[in-house]
Amino acid sequence: MVTTFYPPYNFGGDGIFVHRLSNELARRGHHVDVIHCEDAYQALAGVSRSSGYDNHPNITVHGLRSGVGFLSPLATQQTGQPVFKGGAIRRILEDDFDVIHFHNISLLGPGVLKYGHGIKLCTMHEYWLVCPTHVLFRFDREACERPYCFVCTLVYKRPPQWWRYTRLLESAVKNVDTFIAPSRFSKEKHTAMGLTAPIVHLPHFVPLGTDSAASAETNMPPENAPYFLFVGRLEKMKGLQTLIPIFRRYSKARLLIAGTGNYEPELLRACEKSANIAFLGFCSESRLEQLYARAVAVIVPSLCYESFCLVAVEAFRSRTPTIVRDIGALSEIVSESGGGLTYRTDEALIAAMDALVGNQSKRKSLGERGRAAYEKNWTTERYLSGYFKLIQDLSARREAGRSRHEEVIA
Repeated sequence: MVTTFYPPYNFGGDGIFVHRLSNELARRGHHVDVIHCEDAYQALAGVSRSSGYDNHPNITVHGLRSGVGFLSPLATQQTGQPVFKGGAIRRILEDDFDVIHFHNISLLGPGVLKYGHGIKLCTMHEYWLVCPTHVLFRFDREACERPYCFVCTLVYKRPPQWWRYTRLLESAVKNVDTFIAPSRFSKEKHTAMGLTAPIVHLPHFVPLGTDSAASAETNMPPENAPYFLFVGRLEKMKGLQTLIPIFRRYSKARLLIAGTGNYEPELLRACEKSANIAFLGFCSESRLEQLYARAVAVIVPSLCYESFCLVAVEAFRSRTPTIVRDIGALSEIVSESGGGLTYRTDEALIAAMDALVGNQSKRKSLGERGRAAYEKNWTTERYLSGYFKLIQDLSARREAGRSRHEEVIA
């Protein structure tokens, strides 16, 4: 596994997914090496996280530090190459790995795709391959329909990436056997924005977890204390600020917020003197399971094009419905599952909330549909079945190509 971020040096869902996948493979007897960049996390976060994530004994973690601090990710951001870490990465990948799986390589650079010789996969957790800011959220205001990449990068207070004006990415992606899109929307969006590499659709998974989700009915809060739940990074593009005016005047349920992020101070100020909104901060996975199971619904108000939505699937695992903004992969997940409602306006959101907060039968019906969809589409076994089949198909294709080449030489 090659990724910029890996827990506890991690911000969002990409690192969590790599951790889950690595440990699921390790528990099944595979040996997994994880390469990630501690310098990149330090440069963006400032300090190390004290809370860690356990790793299976079959996992070896290579947390790379260069000795030059923030200059290392800055050099990569500018050149597209792992300037100060290339040697260390090459030495690790000299081992005879069966599979090299790239994930978020934004601060390792596209040049790293040329390293190693095994079957090469690359999961597109965000839109970094086609968007310098990763998220297709133009000018930090709206979903990107028509790109203005140079100006948009400056709005985000990031230096322009000069390697994007070369042919580096075009040549680097040719070293990957296939890219993995977790949603059909993500696959179509990357293709529409010019990525010509092979892409397959393989949805993310969420582990089964504890049995707390199965007892959602008995764990529901008293009638006088219903709540809706937001889970995610507190960033502008996640849209939490659009919920605050609604819940300041919504008397039928509270809003609980699980997560932290750069936009948190502004959100806290907007919620001053509002007893109906509570910030819970960082929550462990076990705590989140309890929150999911007891919520009336999980609201996902993202303003950007999510490539997938782990939060929605985690809610479905707990038999809890979702209410999502009708945009990108969010709409796709709810449409495929039948486990939630979509909205485009504040009025539609309030109507969806009203439809669930006083109607246990409807909540249960949507929750059961979500759970059924989870069991069909997003379990660990479902993902690994597709994952290993993909690897086998690519390996067979390589072997067939090698045999044809040998026949031509003969």
